Amino acid sequence: MGQEIATSRFEQHHFDRFDRRLSAETAQLGCWFAQRRLSSHAGMAGFELEAWLVDPRGDPTPLNERFLAAMHDPLLAPELSQFNVEFNVTPQPLYGNALRKMHDELAATWARGQQVAAGLGARLAMIGILPTLRDAMLHPGNMSTSERYRALNEQVLRLRSGKALRLDIVGEEHLHSEHLDVMLEAATTSFQLHWQVPLDKSVRYYNAMQLLSAPLVALGANSPLLFGKRLWHETRIPLFEQAVAVGGFADAAFGPLKRVSFGTGYARESLLECFHENHQHFPVLLPVELEEPCAALPHLRLHNGTIWRWNRPLIGFDADGTPHLRIEHRTLPAGPSLIDTLANAAFFYGVVHMLAEQATPPERQLDFVTCRDNFYQAARYGRRATLVWLDGRHGNVVSLLRDTLLPLAREGLNRLDCDPADIDDYLGVIQRRLMAGTNGAEWQLEALGQEGGDLHALLARYLAEQAGGEEQAAWR
Repeated sequence: MGQEIATSRFEQHHFDRFDRRLSAETAQLGCWFAQRRLSSHAGMAGFELEAWLVDPRGDPTPLNERFLAAMHDPLLAPELSQFNVEFNVTPQPLYGNALRKMHDELAATWARGQQVAAGLGARLAMIGILPTLRDAMLHPGNMSTSERYRALNEQVLRLRSGKALRLDIVGEEHLHSEHLDVMLEAATTSFQLHWQVPLDKSVRYYNAMQLLSAPLVALGANSPLLFGKRLWHETRIPLFEQAVAVGGFADAAFGPLKRVSFGTGYARESLLECFHENHQHFPVLLPVELEEPCAALPHLRLHNGTIWRWNRPLIGFDADGTPHLRIEHRTLPAGPSLIDTLANAAFFYGVVHMLAEQATPPERQLDFVTCRDNFYQAARYGRRATLVWLDGRHGNVVSLLRDTLLPLAREGLNRLDCDPADIDDYLGVIQRRLMAGTNGAEWQLEALGQEGGDLHALLARYLAEQAGGEEQAAWR
């Protein structure tokens, strides 16, 4: 959940004070790494699911304040636009029936959310990019009434010297758009996975998530359309990278760093490298002086929240106050169904565990540039992408998913002591999706053709299938 702030108006002295606090807290975190004070507890997992509010016709409707007030649930939060809300689950230790617990909790909250939305003349939609969204709807009048979002908008434009944000995506078709605000980012809704990892294995888990990003985004792609254009199978990726296009300070090896990116490399010695990069290469966007003590790292955590790596290390605290590391994986879109969502999570946790625990680090077998190229190939072409895997072999991503990664996911979940019935259920969804030769993006593109290009008819059909509760491989 985005941290709220008290004001959106800043002077130079605010930036100076914030940077002093940020420097002190980054040094404090460095001491914790050196002294190995970060928690050795591991396995706590959770996720965030972003969703749309749509009216009876299927257009986005700006009702999130009324919806959240009616829900009155601390696990829900607003998003950048008034069209969107965020669902969270209670984190669980990842063993036994943890996946089922999170599934049941999300399903119950989602069902109640649909009832509340219906009372407001709306409904919830779980989809990466809403097909019926129009460019003209993304304006500041539809921004959530939060000082954080207002400040982010103002500071992004300040750093761009007032220049418009430029969207330019070439896919099956070509889309160009310009905005004098950050509302383009509101066109994307995600399913974000969290995993708390022990300090001594955190580099391996981070790199494993980097490696898995490409095949996972191909498996779960669900965002092929934006403003009526057929673009990438996971258009969220270029959209988000361009929607907050505020570069950081130059790095000798990479030039100006992007706030939304796949990162500059694998982690080498520790995840502290990411936080040093944050401090050294990214100008502060929200220079709020917070009252919490240095030991809570409030300024470091706020600054880190304005840098959106697709795999992002986070600092949190155990119940006893011990600081911990967790990693947020941000590549997956929302949807297409609850069962598909949990199946994607199960697949992710199982494969990451196996890659991270291999005796020979797999990141030594695939250079970072190829890993990064794999990711953008998978985002653009989805199931049709050709990737390079650890053995250096080029091949279609579906074969990699079916023959190599699905068995790894099963073994990983077994080693995590997850419930065997849950493993069968969730990985069965993945297996049937692969056998059916589909994912959310391909279903949308095929259905759009069947509906004669009618975006509202496509969404109506999509939401009817989603409400039916079946996995996407069984959708008609």
